Amino acid sequence: MTIIRLAAGTMLALALSGCVTTEAEYRALDEERCRSFGFRAPGEAFSNCLLQLDLDRAAERRRRFDRFDASFGGPWGYGYGWGYGRRW
Repeated sequence: MTIIRLAAGTMLALALSGCVTTEAEYRALDEERCRSFGFRAPGEAFSNCLLQLDLDRAAERRRRFDRFDASFGGPWGYGYGWGYGRRW
């Protein structure tokens, strides 16, 4: 029984680790995307392209977090404007 649990846990960990994109993978994808736009690697325009892609990714992450966070403050809960921090 222990071997089965260990094998199942290992398989689950391997399956979930395949779903994570590392920073190096993001960097490689961003560089490839900027090259496809016609920018050359050691240049200011290339750096600006990488920066813009990173800022877009951060904005999307914030947007998803805000949507997730707002889903807990619906009409039934104590969302913004109730109790502490309420604007009068």
